[in-house]
Amino acid sequence: MAATIQLNTQASQTKVQGKSRFPQPVYLNRLVAPRGTDSSSKSEASRPVATTKDSTQQSVRSPNLHLGMFEIGKPLGKGKFGRVYLAKHRPSGFICALKVLDKNEIKREKAETHVRREIEVHSQIRHPGILGFYNWFHDSRRIFLILEYSPGGELYKPLRRETRFSERRAAKYAAQVAHALIYLHSKSIMHRDIKPENILIGLHGELKLADFGYSVHAPSNFRQTLCGTLDYLPPEMLASGPVKYTKAVDQWTLGVLTYEFLTGEAPFEDTYPMTHKRILKCDITPLPAWLSPEAKNFVHSLLVLDPTKRLPLVDVLKHPWIVKNCAQS
Repeated sequence: MAATIQLNTQASQTKVQGKSRFPQPVYLNRLVAPRGTDSSSKSEASRPVATTKDSTQQSVRSPNLHLGMFEIGKPLGKGKFGRVYLAKHRPSGFICALKVLDKNEIKREKAETHVRREIEVHSQIRHPGILGFYNWFHDSRRIFLILEYSPGGELYKPLRRETRFSERRAAKYAAQVAHALIYLHSKSIMHRDIKPENILIGLHGELKLADFGYSVHAPSNFRQTLCGTLDYLPPEMLASGPVKYTKAVDQWTLGVLTYEFLTGEAPFEDTYPMTHKRILKCDITPLPAWLSPEAKNFVHSLLVLDPTKRLPLVDVLKHPWIVKNCAQS
């Protein structure tokens, strides 16, 4: 699948909606109809998916989408099962990101559950701090996810380029991620894989959580499967014996993420076996002396061995370090 065009994304997004650069996903020029519409598609490609209790009886109406409806632009990224491309929906002129997954590769890696989870979870959530999911379709070889285009790309890139962020910027980013997590948790969803590579930067510099392959809908608040990235895994997911954890795993990863924002390194970075041991003991690499006491307190209030004692997400937004830095103009 070759890149064939360059697109004026800002102009196209403004033109389609008229009033907003980022249309509401559920009304994406009829790519996806509002929830609760009283019809369904016979096509497997546009078969509705649902995971939340209040949406299991609802259907999502869509046309029979196919690749010919899209003009394909430059590659935006590459993942384990395929690539993401800049694309334009020909009928509407809407600019989006088209994630193309190879079915054979998915089958080879036995990742069908992973991909289905990504579609099921991501298609049910709508929040400004979460990458928009508009629709999906497939052909004999590939699965296509129609996603919101975030011109700033992965947060990982500026973090690596700049080494670390200022306290003000780190606090603003932490608050944005916390807002998105509060929304997810209100829907009984754990993300479980928050890291700079899975956070995108929108048109105006705002952060958007992405990649919901490891997310899960868990109304009981408990899960027993191991997933995610080692540097970000909390101790309760690495302990010997049966794995049992709650949504507090996302508070831990927010702490790791903030540590990385402030220092450019992960708090338990070491060889693989040593990282594993250090996480289990919460053996954090000491934060630099030049960081403010408030910043250190914020990180340490999240990186706590006992999940029940981690700073609740609602209190994250009230923490003095967040309030001080987010109140600045």
